[in-house]
Amino acid sequence: MVALAAAAALALAGCSSGSPTSSSAAETGSPTASGSAQTPSAPGPSNGATQLQDAYQTVIANVLPSVVQITTGSSLGSGIVYDDKGDIVTNAHVIGSATSFTVTLANSTTTLDAGLVGSYPDSDLAVIRLNNPPSGLRPAAFGDSGKVQLGQITLAMGSPLGLSSSVTQGIVSATGRTVSEPQGPGSPGATIGNMVQTSAAINPGNSGGALVNLDSKVIGINTLAATEPQSNGASAPGIGFAIPATTITNIADQLIKQGKVTNSGRAALGITARTGFNQQFQPAGAVVVAVTPGGAAASAGLQAGDVITRIGDTPVDSLNALTTALASLTPGTKVTVTYTRDGGSKTADVTLGELQGAQSSP
Repeated sequence: MVALAAAAALALAGCSSGSPTSSSAAETGSPTASGSAQTPSAPGPSNGATQLQDAYQTVIANVLPSVVQITTGSSLGSGIVYDDKGDIVTNAHVIGSATSFTVTLANSTTTLDAGLVGSYPDSDLAVIRLNNPPSGLRPAAFGDSGKVQLGQITLAMGSPLGLSSSVTQGIVSATGRTVSEPQGPGSPGATIGNMVQTSAAINPGNSGGALVNLDSKVIGINTLAATEPQSNGASAPGIGFAIPATTITNIADQLIKQGKVTNSGRAALGITARTGFNQQFQPAGAVVVAVTPGGAAASAGLQAGDVITRIGDTPVDSLNALTTALASLTPGTKVTVTYTRDGGSKTADVTLGELQGAQSSP
């Protein structure tokens, strides 16, 4: 498994550095008048630093037992214990198309079997359930992501590169981000709005783990890190994104209760569309392929063949741009849709509907 191989490589690299011997440690000291070496004592942490360190350790003790490692046949990620019945919430792209999993609890080497409860790839969230949940499970407490503020200290917990129960720290560096995930095995390339941006390091294997504040509340699920296009897709340091807690609890509750999502909280036009191109073969809008009868677009008079070029004040030159624009809006919002029909530009006032298309449990 790639993730586990990477973990082994890291461990070997760490061991190769060696440990200092007592003689080499003595050589680093300053000579005294008698010629012996004495290592100067380091100043102790200030009271403020001690308090912050204590706060970190308290949060880790409170939340890390709720963060698990999830393994499928070909991938590895993280998850968060959601309740004492054995439900675990994670990213949809962590589980992919698998329906059975092995789960390792924090600070444990024993693997537990789990099955799929339901998945909702449009929001990149899924719930799995332990087949035989042990006693003493520690469900995480979820915070109000609407209260997340720029500059808040955050801790990211998960299994980066297969290193289980790892913790990184940073701050909330932005809120309200709309991010499109890359398509890949098990990932449809979801576009997700209102994400929390953090400087805490998020690496492969962190997906599905917890982003936590200093009140020991989960404020998001670590989902992806930004990459640098000019460096062959290498992760951009200090730019990671987490799905907000409010979205997590909304989707997870529905998957647990009914195995599917009927109230996504995501805006939709009620159309099927594709990217349109101009005569120079440049993206030039989102072409409406089909309109859902009774949907938002149909009620506003849009038809198959119309080319959407703007949502409100946001230009639309592709299907991805349309999806991104809608991800930042909510159902029931009224927007002006600009489109072309038969070579002429038109507008329509549309009351947005709600995205459906939930995936039921098997």
